[in-house]
Amino acid sequence: MWCRRLTQKATGVLHRRSLNSQAGVLFDVDGVLVRGGSLIPAARRAFRKLLDSNNNFLFPVVFVTNAGSCQRHQKADQLSRLLDVQITPDQVVLSYSPLRMLRSFHEKCVLVSGQGPVTDIANSLGFQKVVTIEQLRQHHPLLDMVDHNRRPSLSSSPLHSLPKIEAIILFGEPVRWETNLQLLVDVLLTNGSPGSAYQPQPSVQLPVLACNMDLMWMAEAPSPRFGHGMFLLCLESIYRKLMGRDLQYQGLLGKPGLLTYQYAEQLLRKQNNNHKLKTIYAVGDNLMTDIYGANLYNRYLAQQHVTMVTSSQVIAQGSGTEAAVAVPEEELACVAAECHSILVCTGVYNPHASLPSNESSSITETVFHGHRDLVLDPDLVEPTHVVEDVEAAVDLMLQKEVADL
Repeated sequence: MWCRRLTQKATGVLHRRSLNSQAGVLFDVDGVLVRGGSLIPAARRAFRKLLDSNNNFLFPVVFVTNAGSCQRHQKADQLSRLLDVQITPDQVVLSYSPLRMLRSFHEKCVLVSGQGPVTDIANSLGFQKVVTIEQLRQHHPLLDMVDHNRRPSLSSSPLHSLPKIEAIILFGEPVRWETNLQLLVDVLLTNGSPGSAYQPQPSVQLPVLACNMDLMWMAEAPSPRFGHGMFLLCLESIYRKLMGRDLQYQGLLGKPGLLTYQYAEQLLRKQNNNHKLKTIYAVGDNLMTDIYGANLYNRYLAQQHVTMVTSSQVIAQGSGTEAAVAVPEEELACVAAECHSILVCTGVYNPHASLPSNESSSITETVFHGHRDLVLDPDLVEPTHVVEDVEAAVDLMLQKEVADL
């Protein structure tokens, strides 16, 4: 009862200041709000508490998900229907959303891998010359040989030749892993000309941009399912086995990368009439994605008060890769003072498992589910708060914001 009265008090006080909030909220989706296509019961209760009497959000709210097989308006429609709250596309960040900031690639011919409307997604982000895995397979019918019943028939008339591939974009896990792995390796080892023989040691590797590093994600099954991070692990292993060196990424996008959080903060500030936010709350269910990313961003924000970080350093710090992508500095303005990570127990995180800690000397690759290029730092997987579900997370935020008034 005390908690309910405090929440009602918080809602009343925050209603008077909601036009220019001091706080913004980033919500993960899978494992926090939904599992598969089913709404987690606490989600709708939580969002009722986040609305004022006019059904406006008390805080700026953005949904940050590593999903990448749909467009923003489709995800916004799905969330609106499930939560019974009006969500706009400008409140949604998908794993690939920051690609629109990487304009230096927009004029290149890119090969896209994933599922869903990948061509439409790429076009909406600014990419004009897009080739899909299926198009590549049709133009080069001798490349995809695993499924004998699915081999493309040889065309009686020659197809229009495809342009040379200049970069690769990995949107998310494909349906047919063997086809995508084979053709991606073909493109990489021929420097963008898969109809030719492999080059023994290409002097320069094609740029690769990968979205969504999640090794696993939570659906309706009792245990987590393979995510795009697992597909990347397969591709990296094949490349290293064949080439004797690591596959290099020009950029790793989606959580836990810094660029995704910077882009999300831009959207929060727009909702806040471009006024400064003091605190960002990031709610998620995955230690290696949501918590790692929020804590990494909090560390970055703290550094911002000491020294300016250039755009090239931003991606290197976020992805762990040496390669960097030039991003206009005006796109990377971030002014929040801190980012608090809130871990919920309704998704990937198992509350019965122990959290990694600095005192543990046995943390090895066998328990580190982050991407290869992420630095294993136990501090980054230590959540600011651990709560039962998203409703408890909202109660916590409301209480803290009232206490800070």
